[in-house]
Amino acid sequence: MRANRYHHLVVTLLILLLALPIVATLLYSLTQRWEASILPEGFTLAWYWQLWQDARFLTAFAHSLLICVGTLLLSTVIIIPAAFVVFYRFPWLDRWMNIIILLPFAMPPVVASVGLLQVFAGGPLPLVGTPWILVGCYFTIALPFMYRSLANSLLALNVRDLMDAAYLLGASTPRAFLSVILPNLRKGLMASLFLSFSFLLGEFVFANLLVGSRYETLQVYLYNMHNASGHFTSAVVMSYFLFTLVLTWFATRLGRQD
Repeated sequence: MRANRYHHLVVTLLILLLALPIVATLLYSLTQRWEASILPEGFTLAWYWQLWQDARFLTAFAHSLLICVGTLLLSTVIIIPAAFVVFYRFPWLDRWMNIIILLPFAMPPVVASVGLLQVFAGGPLPLVGTPWILVGCYFTIALPFMYRSLANSLLALNVRDLMDAAYLLGASTPRAFLSVILPNLRKGLMASLFLSFSFLLGEFVFANLLVGSRYETLQVYLYNMHNASGHFTSAVVMSYFLFTLVLTWFATRLGRQD
């Protein structure tokens, strides 16, 4: 009993510690003034009203969503078949894939951005300043999360036996993959998509260096507005946080529906 109380106390203190900056940011975004006093001076929704009426913010938010969704669609189309082929036909390739998926983290984003600027700033394929270069960069960021999650799901399945059973029932390889393997990957796919989406939505370095204000994303907009009112920027941060929180809840609920 004493050990349980101790564990509950530690978990409660940890939750409070993590929630404190979020609560403080939320309160600051809802106040009219909070400068020379301990307690805020008046509450208001004016900052959120101003934010969600700002066409520039809505455009930046839409840009971020389009880039993230486009990247995840591309990643899903490429990575799921690749992971299936590795585990079904060439299991020995998995160890090499584990090395390849770590390569994007071996190079700092600033260094990678300089190289990409040199390659795609001009020439036959000038992609700098367009969303397409971000989709390519973000694909390499999502690759480790998605492949590793799908690999864990495939390891839990006996892929070869499932495919052999499907063959005995008259299914072709594409039909067996779509009808037998893919439904069993749903939980791992949902987890990897949500994790990747959350990470990509908050990415700043590639977006700022490769695109900047030419295709302004949410994080670039937040950076460009850092000289604005602190209440306003707090409203931006809380809107981003609440959107991610709702998405987390939705993904969790969807993952439990079996």
